[in-house]
Amino acid sequence: MINIKENGKLNTLNHSCAHLMAQAVKHLYPKSLFWVGPVIEEGFYYDIDLCGDVITEDDLPKIEKEMKKLAKDGKRIVRRELTKVEALEMFKDDKYKVDLINNMEDGTVISAYTQGDFTDLCRGPHVETVKLLKNFKLLKTSGAYYKGDSKNQMLTRIYGVCFETKEELDAHLQELEEAKLRDHRKLGKELGIFMSDDLVGRGLPMYLPNGYVIWQELENYIKEKERKLGYKHVMTPAVGNVELYKTSGHWDHYKENMFPAMEVDGESFVLRPMNCPHHMMIYANTLHSYKDLPIRIGEIAHDFRYEASGALKGIERGRHFCQNDAHLFVTKEQIKDEFKNVVDLIFDVYKDFNITDYRCVLSLRDKNDKEKYHPDDEMWDNAEQELRDVLNELGIEYTEEIGEAAFYGPKLDVNVKPAVGNEITLSTCQLDFCLPAKFDLKYVDSDGTKKTPVVLHRAILGSLDRFMAFLLEETKGVLPLWLAPTQISILPVNNEYHLEYAKDIYNELNELFRVELNCKDEKLSYRMREAQTSKIPLTLILGDKEKEDNLISYRLFGSHETTTVSKDEFITYVTNRIKDKN
Repeated sequence: MINIKENGKLNTLNHSCAHLMAQAVKHLYPKSLFWVGPVIEEGFYYDIDLCGDVITEDDLPKIEKEMKKLAKDGKRIVRRELTKVEALEMFKDDKYKVDLINNMEDGTVISAYTQGDFTDLCRGPHVETVKLLKNFKLLKTSGAYYKGDSKNQMLTRIYGVCFETKEELDAHLQELEEAKLRDHRKLGKELGIFMSDDLVGRGLPMYLPNGYVIWQELENYIKEKERKLGYKHVMTPAVGNVELYKTSGHWDHYKENMFPAMEVDGESFVLRPMNCPHHMMIYANTLHSYKDLPIRIGEIAHDFRYEASGALKGIERGRHFCQNDAHLFVTKEQIKDEFKNVVDLIFDVYKDFNITDYRCVLSLRDKNDKEKYHPDDEMWDNAEQELRDVLNELGIEYTEEIGEAAFYGPKLDVNVKPAVGNEITLSTCQLDFCLPAKFDLKYVDSDGTKKTPVVLHRAILGSLDRFMAFLLEETKGVLPLWLAPTQISILPVNNEYHLEYAKDIYNELNELFRVELNCKDEKLSYRMREAQTSKIPLTLILGDKEKEDNLISYRLFGSHETTTVSKDEFITYVTNRIKDKN
């Protein structure tokens, strides 16, 4: 989906259309006052104080009609620069504009744009005339606090979008409808995967039985792969002493993203935002020889970050999440091989999930940012070049992005393009010379001297939560058989004649697979629709023939074709599909 904010022509078009909408609202609701109307990735919005009036989504067609009338009138859009005194005089009856003007720094160029009988402050630019604003759509309304502060008045926010041609607008609206169908929050509710409740807390999703099945399958899947590669899994607490994070540097570099400290028995504790400090302490618990390295410590770890409320999005971005985290303690000579193994694991996982649209990014520090990054130029230069050399030697295509490194070291990010929305980072591998030194980690080398290991921080699935959201949107909730919460739905054609046979099949299959027996007192067609709505991969239809000949007839999700096989053939078929991750 196109990013309107970053497209020059569309940015200007949408900026102008926001003013056209405001003009139409002012005609229909004369008491209205306007706060801000910026362009965003999806189009534009305007925050409005209706001064007692109410606008709902049912009113949007009326506003659109007035906008079309104004666009047809074709007034020119005229820019005027103002002094601060002139601006305050012009908007003296508008408390929002007065506040905006008073908070401008001295020397700010103040400009206003006028179209017919409507004038508003704006930096611009705008199109020349409102007649260019023909292809628009108002999308929705919501509430928004003035200045984003819950202590302030609630304003009405109206969202819209504008394109140069009707064809572009129609295509965009179709994409929006597709996005709605794929939205993991919608699918999560419909399929009983997760829920949220403000009484529990915003950004704290809870996994329902169906969702927890998916969760466990993903956990088992990645742990099995890691175990085969020599990883040892641990479990560490989701809280830590503040001193732990002061030692690691997270307290200085990441404090604003952490939950506030809790004072208990004279100690300060915080909910952990990441797991590396705990894993550093596990390494430090034992004296290690060079022969022990590499040591690979893995954990599916519960983490907490105080995300801004506006950034929260279902399980894709929450304040609680679980990382598929691991830390590899290696010698400098082992960096290349271990980094290559991590990259191979990433792409092996992507193959299993048919993830093909991705790009690799080498995330580097910004040398001018002395606050964000650990201050050791030699360490940074060596670490960045080390990663660059390894990527080049492995023949991996990548781009470099300045300022995206972790505070302690450069990293490889693997970004995927999901079916809905903007690119996201799923997998990462970070090279760290910093934290091992901060924690004074050592190993005894072959010459008997003590040396500091290097650490690779890596996450393959990223967070299980975000990965699950990605899968739901990629598949529209039609998960592969091995991941589906319910794999098989068994439907007796007639409960009076076929239920006992269906129960026998259920009892046998339920020992091998995740099965439900749907013997509701409803027509077969209704129960078949239920299986489709629940996106169950396999539906068994058991009637006279199946009962008499001890057979199984099944349909795949989305298919109208029925296949009849023996019970043993069906079990083999399902077993192989699950094993092959098809």
